[in-house]
Amino acid sequence: MIIDCHVHCTKRKSVSRRSGTHYPTADELLDMMDAGGIDMALIMCGIGCECRSQFVTPEDVLEICALHPTRLIPSCCIDPRSGANSPDFDFSAFFEFYKNAGAKSIGELTSCLPWGDPRTRNLLRQAGEWEMPITFHVAPEPVGYYGLIDELGLPGVEKALQDFPDTIFFGHSQPFWAHVSGDVTEETWKGYPKGPVTPGGRLVELFERYENLYGDLSAGSGHNAISRDEEFGFAFLDKFQDRLMFGTDICFPGQELMQCEWFPANLAAGNIAPDVYEKITWRNIDRALGLGLA
Repeated sequence: MIIDCHVHCTKRKSVSRRSGTHYPTADELLDMMDAGGIDMALIMCGIGCECRSQFVTPEDVLEICALHPTRLIPSCCIDPRSGANSPDFDFSAFFEFYKNAGAKSIGELTSCLPWGDPRTRNLLRQAGEWEMPITFHVAPEPVGYYGLIDELGLPGVEKALQDFPDTIFFGHSQPFWAHVSGDVTEETWKGYPKGPVTPGGRLVELFERYENLYGDLSAGSGHNAISRDEEFGFAFLDKFQDRLMFGTDICFPGQELMQCEWFPANLAAGNIAPDVYEKITWRNIDRALGLGLA
């Protein structure tokens, strides 16, 4: 079985993305999943104005997934400013409604707010209380990017991991995954660094220290982190085999799905052990979301 931890979908085509593409419809997504050997996928919502030309609401995602319950898994998304734009707002009504409707996580959290903003921290804390993992995107700057705003070295991510141990965080984005290498800089953490991974990477430290950190291996960022230096990548997968998750970040029809080739090829070549492969491709997300498939 393969469960994708991060894909996008839409009920209807609307304004194109900045790249000129559109999210796939459910039928297009399922065709791509079939072609890539993906059995199930967690659908991300898209409500943040910082990165959206088309919005995909939690209600849209729930409706799409209800039509394909054996293939598609719904998330919801809550902006920290929702409700009353207050650091004391009680999100219980949101969590209760979405959880009862079938949502398994919060994703993708892209609000351009600092990790330390009291409104952000309020949502992160309550997500743990409601046992809702969060897929987050990191922004390196407040303008021109999207995601929770952090600094080089990810001090904001670490503070959240430390302060909210009951909240499970699914790490995602270029600024997050660039930190696998110890030589990450202000220039390289915004993109896809190439070449050998230098020891002392910040992410290795965070994964060692915080059991509530999971790795979303989707998109070019997640794939680059484990493939730019495959000797490091295979060791990283083995070391953190219980908290890494297969993903593609499907965003448009015809997208190249590198992970769908890389993982099976390296399983066949003996670079990834069968039990490690199973954990990363479905068992870890099954456990984290409480799907009950194991």
